[in-house]
Amino acid sequence: MHTFHIPVLGLGYSVDTPIKVAHLGISSVASIVDDEMIERMRKHHTLENGETYTPIASDEADFRSRRITAYLDLMARMVERNFQHLKQQPFTGNSLITRYFELLPDTSSLKKRYNKMLLTVSAEERSRIQEELRNQLVKGAIDVNIMSKVDKLNKDVHGERLDEAFSDASAALRGFAKSSLQSSVVLSAGMNPRLYNYLESFAEFYPDPYGRFMKKVILKVSDFRSAIIQAKYLAKKGIWVSEFRIESGLNCGGHAFATDGYLLGPILEEFKTKRREMLADLFALYHPALNSKNISIHSVPDQVITVQGGIGTAEEHHFLMEHYEVDGTGWGSPFLLVPEVTNVDEETLRNLVDADPSDYYVSNSSPLGVLFNNFRRSSAEKQRLERIAKGRPGSPCNKKYLVSNTEFTTEPICTASRQYQQLKIGQLQSLDLPDDEYQRQFQAITEKLCLCDGLSTAALIRNHEMKARENHAVAICPGPNLAWFSAVYSLDQMVQHIYGKTNLLSGVDRPNMFINELNLYIEYYQKELETLAVQFSEKRQKYLARFRDQLLAGIQYYMDLFPQLIRQLDAAKAALLQYEPA
Repeated sequence: MHTFHIPVLGLGYSVDTPIKVAHLGISSVASIVDDEMIERMRKHHTLENGETYTPIASDEADFRSRRITAYLDLMARMVERNFQHLKQQPFTGNSLITRYFELLPDTSSLKKRYNKMLLTVSAEERSRIQEELRNQLVKGAIDVNIMSKVDKLNKDVHGERLDEAFSDASAALRGFAKSSLQSSVVLSAGMNPRLYNYLESFAEFYPDPYGRFMKKVILKVSDFRSAIIQAKYLAKKGIWVSEFRIESGLNCGGHAFATDGYLLGPILEEFKTKRREMLADLFALYHPALNSKNISIHSVPDQVITVQGGIGTAEEHHFLMEHYEVDGTGWGSPFLLVPEVTNVDEETLRNLVDADPSDYYVSNSSPLGVLFNNFRRSSAEKQRLERIAKGRPGSPCNKKYLVSNTEFTTEPICTASRQYQQLKIGQLQSLDLPDDEYQRQFQAITEKLCLCDGLSTAALIRNHEMKARENHAVAICPGPNLAWFSAVYSLDQMVQHIYGKTNLLSGVDRPNMFINELNLYIEYYQKELETLAVQFSEKRQKYLARFRDQLLAGIQYYMDLFPQLIRQLDAAKAALLQYEPA
């Protein structure tokens, strides 16, 4: 129904967003990484919904998977209940069903039918059209996100190593597969062969005799090569990728992947020109894989391409869909300023509203060793600096989702933990380094931030689920595009902005999304050159040479594109201004 979706936002910021928007026809994505936070949110919504809450304790068998299934089933029930309530509403000024239709883009065939109903004089004909409209309503998708690389192996209550099926990512996948949802899992942060192999064991990801899927797979990717490698790997196992969700490498929220300097425009161009060829290549692998499993399919399944990361205006949204022929766009970070949609605590919300571009920066804060979009004004960042000043850097490590380092210990520990940072700083102090080099390495060690707690805390604060003596510090990872949005908005305002019915950035001097991304890549390249001058590596030098070449190729692409882009944006703006509902 809509041409945009709300991507996953941190661990907790969009964990219950589907409950808030799916009945209105808007699709969104909830993270299923943090089962502890999910269990507490399940308790909150179960009791609020008038149901009986039965806890799933962490010493029970397969607790992680079962918690996720229970929460997703709860969301499915709540959304269905809200949806059925909406469908019974009268078509009056302030009703939910009226809001559903008013939120739709004017290009929607259903919206055009709704507008026709409003102009219908005959009461009988008007009632007939209204009944047709009710029957054509569709819920937004309740999709889930799994970060493929967040996949530690686990032990049982007796300290014995569990089977790989109980690893973090595998258990999350099983939790989704066993849920009642008919939706998609978004796999992000790169390829995980163990997880991808595990997909093959669930019948829910295979088509039924009519070619329909109970569960679909979406890949979040940063470039075409990565997309085709992952999709072919899955196709050979009989798993179809139903959507490629292309994300800007740096102009996005959360973890950032600078790739090899590939800019979003050239990446989208490659997907556009190779889309049919890719579809044929994947089906050529997929069809025989299904046959080997005695599953028949009579046509090529649908495959959608969407794009997200740094989109900020209706003109950009329209251009991406028209020029690159994508099927939709993702709008994430701006919805952090929409309290009825996402979980942002009041302090963080005020800081986001008052922030300027310098408050948003690409950091090395993530214990995953991947670039991370950070926010200088977050309470977690403030707490990190206070702990350093007190001589106690690092965080207590409670959830252990990101443990990976075995430099000092037999069991993996997290590089953001107090344990690791104290051990690493002790090693650093023994090296007798020059002061500037010591400070550089000290900064690199202590920059790591606890994301397991920090990215979940706001959801617990907003829903009054924090326990006594728990850490209230909030980490948040908005994309740099949020710097140009500077107020608290309603859902209706944000959707109207996306579709060009209002302009929340009126009078704001904001660069085009492609230009902003290019600036971010140049800043990253310059920082990497400075690091290379201090720590020379031939391998890194070759990487930066390739990076530079790709940047130059991308710049040339934009120099050829921009005259056309300006014409198309002007045409899109004129079309939006002149559009009259049918």
